[in-house]
This record gives sequence, structure tokens and C-alpha cells, in this order.
Amino acid sequence: RRQGALAAVAALDVPVCLMHMQGEPDTMQENPAYEDVVASVSDFFVERLAACADAGIAPSRLLLDPGFGFGKTLAHNCRLLRELAQFRRFGLPLLAGLSRKSMINGILPGRTVDQRMPASITLAALAVQNGAWIIRAHDIAATADAIRIAAYLTQEDFA
Repeated sequence: RRQGALAAVAALDVPVCLMHMQGEPDTMQENPAYEDVVASVSDFFVERLAACADAGIAPSRLLLDPGFGFGKTLAHNCRLLRELAQFRRFGLPLLAGLSRKSMINGILPGRTVDQRMPASITLAALAVQNGAWIIRAHDIAATADAIRIAAYLTQEDFA
């Protein structure tokens, strides 16, 4: 969203992750509020996709990230995860970054960052079931196993 960023991306011919964030990094968690978080994130994607198209950035270079934890409460994050499949309508890869997020403490109070692996893996599997194509993870092998199982279970034919 910064001045010149789209022109730089267009000139460099690199992939782009469009991530939603309410506010700025220093203030994003100061009372985040939405009338409808899913609609707000969707509107953001529509606006940024149009800006990318205007800048000459091909859709094939884009992926979408609803920005779990970036200017969102626990309730916002949970709703985005439950309704992640709604963002498939854009026809672009969806990225979910839920690994070790502080939202886990909202559900499982008192977990230190190094105690969040099981919850992170669960969230990653749920994200895949709900439409994520790319998962940002800290615990790669364990998360990959969970994703393989989640992806297998979402197949039409188990044969």
C-alpha cells in the first residue's frame, strides 16, 4: 500500500502476497473493530486486486492472506478461519499464517510460544480444510503431516 510499491513489484516481476491488516503494525491491536470482518477483508482484497491490475501485475503472481492476528481479535480470527472458503471466489492461492499466534492463548490460556505447537498444527489443518493453499508454519514436519491428512480427507475419492 505504500507509495511506489506496486510499481516496484510490477517492474520486478515477483510474486505478491496481499495481506489484510487493520491499522499499522504499531497500533493494529489497539481495539480492532469491524462491522463484519469477513466482508472487510473481502473488500480489501477487491480493492487491492484492482490496484494490482491497474499496475499491470498479473493475477497469476498474486496470493491472498486474510492476516490472522493483524488488527484482529480472537473472535475475528476464528470467524475468518471458519469462513476462509469464502475467499476462494477470487480464484487465487490463500495463505494462512496461524502458527504460534497469540490467538491460541485466547482459547488455551497460559500457553507460552513454545507450548503452542499442537494448537498451531490443528489450526493449520483446519485452514487447509477451509481452503488455504499455503501454510506459514514454524514446526514444518509436524505441520506437513497434519496438512497431508487434512488434504487427504478433503478429497472426493479416497481410493
